[in-house]
Amino acid sequence: MDEEPVIIKLTRDQAFVLSDWLYEVMMKSDQLSAIVPDKAVWSAVYAISGTLETTLPEIFMPDYVGRLEQARRRLIAASAEDDDDQEVHESD
Repeated sequence: MDEEPVIIKLTRDQAFVLSDWLYEVMMKSDQLSAIVPDKAVWSAVYAISGTLETTLPEIFMPDYVGRLEQARRRLIAASAEDDDDQEVHESD
């Protein structure tokens, strides 16, 4: 079995928003088993969640909610820009 680690790169905003979503799914509800019925996948989900928690000081800051909302807005805006760029290239 190959145990060489895999590196996943996320922007800080992506990591922050993903961390919040994982917390909501894993800790504040019973949604994880509904979203990910394969318990073998849970190991990776917990590893990602734990890594994000130890990497992001934002999750412990008093203005957490405001920072999270700003990160979400930036990601949505960037996604919309990417969609616009893709539509322009598809019409060429």
